[in-house]
Amino acid sequence: MADLMTGKRGLVMGVANERSIAWGIAQALAAEGAELAFTYQGEAFGKRVEPLAASLGSKLLIDADVMNDDSLDAAFAMLAAEWGSIDFVVHAIAFSDKNELTGRFINTSRENFKTSLTISCFSFIDVARRAAAIMPNGGSLITLTYQGSNRVTPFYNVMGVAKAALESSVRYLANDLGPDKIRVNAISPGPMKTLAGAAIGGARKTFRHTEANSPLRSNATLEAIGGTAVYLASDYGACTTGEIILVDSGYHVLGMPQPEHL
Repeated sequence: MADLMTGKRGLVMGVANERSIAWGIAQALAAEGAELAFTYQGEAFGKRVEPLAASLGSKLLIDADVMNDDSLDAAFAMLAAEWGSIDFVVHAIAFSDKNELTGRFINTSRENFKTSLTISCFSFIDVARRAAAIMPNGGSLITLTYQGSNRVTPFYNVMGVAKAALESSVRYLANDLGPDKIRVNAISPGPMKTLAGAAIGGARKTFRHTEANSPLRSNATLEAIGGTAVYLASDYGACTTGEIILVDSGYHVLGMPQPEHL
């Protein structure tokens, strides 16, 4: 390894299990020398994250609820107390009621719309504000999105709207925080076999379709997504901000399926 992240410390938010995109990113960052802290929400997720974090030598685990201001304040106060400053944050948090991801978008409820936008979009803004306060030397903020933000995707519904808002937030935050040398970017993988992805209706069909039709005839891997995050968090990404980087084996360039699948 090239030790691209040696001497850098950062927070990873959103690891659910060993198949999480956030976990793939954490492994890649740790392999390049980064020192990591993790957040989790509630005891059940804490029990899953603890052994994973320990396998990377991390002892800094923080219970944090992005819907609770006091909880987030306490999480970043703990980071400041332990490390003084941080160099990067990986935000891999999104949520919507899966019962509203199987019907028609027009039937989205007011309550789930608010919840989906708050957790999937506003939480990144909320985290960015707190993270920026302990990034005196600049840094990197990374979130995760999906192409359902700008193209209608079956069963994605309100999450597409939430991700569109998140991508717009990336651009506005990049402009706000640029003078502080803080870069803000999003990674947009294709469909993944994750706990979050399983909540989307028709996930298996979507996964098979993109694998069969993408130019590379494959779906993204955790390793490829992790490598992209390393680039964005490392000094090699020093002049990249406000970007939505697609890691989907090229599926986004297609106008129609491959001829054999028409």
